Amino acid sequence: MSAALTPAPPLPDLSQVTRVDEVGVAERVARFQTRSIKTESKTAALKMILSMIDLTTLEGQDTPGKVRQLCQKAMHLHDQLPGLPHVAAVCVYPTMVGIARKALGDSGINVASVATAFPSGMAPRHIKIDETKIAVAEGADEIDMVISRGAFLQGDYRFVFDEIAAVKEACGEAHLKVILETGELSTLDNVRRASVLAMHAGADFIKTSTGKIQPAATLPVTFVMLQAIRDFHRETGRMVGMKPAGGISNSKLAIHYLVMLRETLGNAWMTPEWFRFGASSLANDVLMQLQKQATGVYQSADYFSKD
Repeated sequence: MSAALTPAPPLPDLSQVTRVDEVGVAERVARFQTRSIKTESKTAALKMILSMIDLTTLEGQDTPGKVRQLCQKAMHLHDQLPGLPHVAAVCVYPTMVGIARKALGDSGINVASVATAFPSGMAPRHIKIDETKIAVAEGADEIDMVISRGAFLQGDYRFVFDEIAAVKEACGEAHLKVILETGELSTLDNVRRASVLAMHAGADFIKTSTGKIQPAATLPVTFVMLQAIRDFHRETGRMVGMKPAGGISNSKLAIHYLVMLRETLGNAWMTPEWFRFGASSLANDVLMQLQKQATGVYQSADYFSKD
């Protein structure tokens, strides 16, 4: 007897997806950036941001040594400031997952891996599925997959939907973050439509960008995706996480993102389980700001390692 196949989830009717009011989005985003933050709330926010960061190395020149160095940084990021939370994950290419898994040990820091022919997504589906299974077998806790933007922009939603669903099944127990690469989607309506498609196909997280295309994460794009998550939760009861990635390099901007998160989705999403920052350089600025909160003075920009 042949093994039972997992039924394909139904494709949502994307013609019914709410159109985005771009002027309204701009006005809401502007207001998020004017909120007054008290000192004690700012300190709590900085610690929360630190716990939500995915430290990343995704370069063609990556080596086992460079990945081990990044893992060491993740585990000893703030030895001079004890009591702070560790980052959420280290993100690497599939061939480096085993190296990262061994280096991180039982630190509690997850291993995330980009699969599915990152960053272009230009590969046959069976290769994307095999790459995903290899990364999971090597110890990845999270898979970051990029959608096929060409197919999406041509309106072949069935192709994109089925591909996400197939990769989700290949993930097994690992969480799936679906990268929309919003810098290539042209309009906020497309961002909203791709968000709905990814969530219905099984995404555990939706993510703005690979970091290889500009513009990467922006406040308006992230706000549209947060609204899509909110509406999806109201419709289905299922929570989906959010990861803005690329271009968030300082604490002030990251706090604006947290304000927007809280006012759109509420406190339930304000944990590393449901929100991440894909911004390695952000960790250094967060630590500088926390040092300033503790001592009243800034350290130099080189006080915390950037490597």
